[in-house]
Amino acid sequence: MKTNAARLLDSLGIRYELRDYDVDPEDLSAETVAAKVGMPPEQVFKTLVARGDRTGVLMAVVPGNGELDLKALARLSGDRKVDTVPLKELQPLTGYIRGGVTAIGGKKEYPVFVDETLELFDTVAVSAGVRGTQIVLAPADYLRVTQGKVGPISREKTPTHG
Repeated sequence: MKTNAARLLDSLGIRYELRDYDVDPEDLSAETVAAKVGMPPEQVFKTLVARGDRTGVLMAVVPGNGELDLKALARLSGDRKVDTVPLKELQPLTGYIRGGVTAIGGKKEYPVFVDETLELFDTVAVSAGVRGTQIVLAPADYLRVTQGKVGPISREKTPTHG
């Protein structure tokens, strides 16, 4: 299925590959998605929606094996304070549901901030705008299409004890 993100990439002549996977609504973690599309978690980027006290709504793109560092995001975006938006605001703000948020071809353009590790890879995967499909493309193309600003905004996940 062609998503808005895929159509936008087509219109810009950007090469990409769509990878479909089976969705488990109970486990939308980037690590699980990465395994299902056959890529290491650090190459599968998740898009989080946050709100800065100066910038307003913005998108933060971090590797699947990391977590968003809100203080670092605030520094990069020029905000004093940044918080992720509540889940109930996700769809009204972006048009996407959890597990399907992408910075490519959204219903509204928000500033995009991307973790610097994106540039370490030949290709990366991001959500295609629906659960169950990832877009694999070159980091430079992703940054061009999202006008993403790159910086150190993720940190290693704190292990959860269970």
